Amino acid sequence: MGRVIAVANQKGGVGKTTTAINLAASFAAAEVKSLLVDCDPQSNSTGGLGLPRDPERLSTYHLLMAEAEASQAVLPTELEGLNIIPAHKNLIGANLELVGADEREFRLRNALQPIRDNFDFIVLDCPPALDLLTLNALAAADSVLIPMQAEYFALEGISELLDTVNRLRESFNPSLEIEGVVLTMYDDRTNLAQQVTQELRNYFGDKLLSTTIPRNIRLAEAPSYGKPALIYDVRSRGAESYIRLAKEIMDRIGGTPVSVAQDATTAAQPEPELAPAGTNSQEN
Repeated sequence: MGRVIAVANQKGGVGKTTTAINLAASFAAAEVKSLLVDCDPQSNSTGGLGLPRDPERLSTYHLLMAEAEASQAVLPTELEGLNIIPAHKNLIGANLELVGADEREFRLRNALQPIRDNFDFIVLDCPPALDLLTLNALAAADSVLIPMQAEYFALEGISELLDTVNRLRESFNPSLEIEGVVLTMYDDRTNLAQQVTQELRNYFGDKLLSTTIPRNIRLAEAPSYGKPALIYDVRSRGAESYIRLAKEIMDRIGGTPVSVAQDATTAAQPEPELAPAGTNSQEN
C-alpha cells in the first residue's frame, strides 16, 4: 500500500507546493510510482505540472463531494511514473459545503483508499491554512512533511501546526507521523540560517532532515513552464536537492536502492531545448 505524505505548513511562502511537486517528481524519476494530489484551491501544483485549471475536469473537489472516484480523476503527466489529481478554485467551496456532511474529515481518505495500492507514494499538497481541506489531508496521510524557511518568523506558528497534528492524532488519525522538517530557500552562508537550523535541530532532533533546499532560480522558473525542476533543468542545484530529499525519505522508511539519486538524475535528463541558456553557476 502506498505511503501518503501530506506536505503542510499553514504559513505561506515556504516552498510547500514547490516541495510537493518536486518530491513527487523525484520519486517518479527514481522509478517509484507516485501520485500528486492537489488539495489547494490555488491549484498551483496543477499549473506547475502543465495542466490548465479546468472547472469541468474531475478534480479533488469532486472526490471530497463524493461525486467521482479517485481512479476517474487521476491524470498522467509529462514525467513517466508521475500522476496527478488536479484541483480548481471551486475547491474552496468544499470548506463550506462539507460543514454538515457525514464523515467530513475522512472524505479524502475514503476516496484515496481504493487506489493506494496503485502507487508507492501519494503526496498531498495542502493549502496554507489549517482548514477543513488540510484536516482532510492530514486525516488521509501516514505522515506530514513540513517545509520551513530558516528564519525566525518561520518558527512562529510551527507549534500551532504541531498542536493540530497532536489533536488530529487523538481524534482522527492516531498513526499520523512527522515525516520530517525540511529547510527550504536555504542559504547556509548566513549566521541566521545556521542559528535557526541549530534551534530546529534541538527541537526536532532527527526529524530535521539533513537535506536542505537552496534558494534557486531554476526552482522559481520551472512552474511557469509547467514542469518539475528535474525536467526543466535536472542539473540545477534545486533539482538535485529534491532528488536527495526523495532518497533520504525512502532511506528512512527502508527498501531504497543505494543508487536512487543517480538513477533519478539519469531518468530525468531533459531535452536539450528545455535548458535555458545564460545560467549563472551560483544560481544553478
